[in-house]
Amino acid sequence: MSREKLPFNWRWVKLGEICEINPRRPRLNRNDDAPTSFVPMSAVDEITGTITNPQLRPFVEVKSGYRYFEDGDVIFAKITPCMENGKAAIVRGLIDGFGFGSTEFHVLRPRSGVLSEWIWFLVRQERFRADAKAAFRGGVGQQRVPQDFLETYMVPLPPLEEQRRIVARIEELMERVCEAKRLRAEAKKDADLLMQSALAEVFSKLPPARIPLSEILSEKPRNGWSPRCDNAPHGIPVLKLGAVLGFRFNPSEIKRTSLPVNPKAHYWLTKGDILISRSNTLDLVGHAAVYPGEPYPCIYPDLLMRIRVKSSIANPQFVVYWLQGMEVRTYIRERAMGASSTMKKINQADVCSLPFPKIEIEEQRRIVAYLDQVQKQVTALKQAQQETGSELQRLEQAILNQAFKGEL
Repeated sequence: MSREKLPFNWRWVKLGEICEINPRRPRLNRNDDAPTSFVPMSAVDEITGTITNPQLRPFVEVKSGYRYFEDGDVIFAKITPCMENGKAAIVRGLIDGFGFGSTEFHVLRPRSGVLSEWIWFLVRQERFRADAKAAFRGGVGQQRVPQDFLETYMVPLPPLEEQRRIVARIEELMERVCEAKRLRAEAKKDADLLMQSALAEVFSKLPPARIPLSEILSEKPRNGWSPRCDNAPHGIPVLKLGAVLGFRFNPSEIKRTSLPVNPKAHYWLTKGDILISRSNTLDLVGHAAVYPGEPYPCIYPDLLMRIRVKSSIANPQFVVYWLQGMEVRTYIRERAMGASSTMKKINQADVCSLPFPKIEIEEQRRIVAYLDQVQKQVTALKQAQQETGSELQRLEQAILNQAFKGEL
């Protein structure tokens, strides 16, 4: 932190002077089977900066090889990308007042006259994390904030009573920001529900007659191909699984290969092809999108399935909207298979047997035109919410910056 002029009675101090950094564990007289608090990295919520899901483990499992801390300590992720993401928390509510956690935490124990909240708000600042990132040591993917960075980092420190006043003011303002975030989250849910409501309304009015999806296909479904990708600048685009997500096509989700490919193979895409995620989590498997023709030429991967419809009887975008509806989503969830509790798969037979509404192509086009308009509204709402989220993040940081300048 730059050495700016501070208010009266404030002073610049090294963080290591006001905090004990990674204090040694004291001798503990504890039964090996005694339940003991344990905090893995995943238990720290980077958004709220709190411990949301601590674990209980027998003392014998955690008493060596893990980081020790006590109630009132501040734990701070030292490894990338957890540090940049803001994983830091004040430790509270540990069994018998102490616990253990990931060795990828630094522990900051405030000394007398320093509030835990003051230290926690310090490490929640983006400017602090930027300085910490600049001090990283280690290889790519395993870079860490060194302890000596924390020990020598200069911190503005007001008297204890002034710390209490400023912390109370920060918390008051942050409550308002949190309320705005809660309202934003509700608005996001409303935007998501808007499309589902429109789909439900449209499809509930269709005639009940259904035919297997296979009857509208011009050829059988084909799984893609996943070549080794070297990401050469002028290599051929190869879609990632994320190119088909949320029933939208994302052209930026690509890798590239400069290796030899068969120009007559089945895995080349044509404008109007429908891509279906055949392997993903239960919520994402079966997501689909129409390939708009760009990037071109383009290869689709093995985790995606391609279907082509008879243009005289089926509109590709209508098929995608139909796949997004509750009737089909339920059908897919009931048939998705996989030994893993997270990753599920659907096969070509599942897709071919999907029940498709037997309606004329003109009616399909009319429905697509209406749902396209609804989708535009949803996209605009989400864009506004994203901008609001960025504004709230900037507001949080502005509050912290003012606080540490003595301007709050």
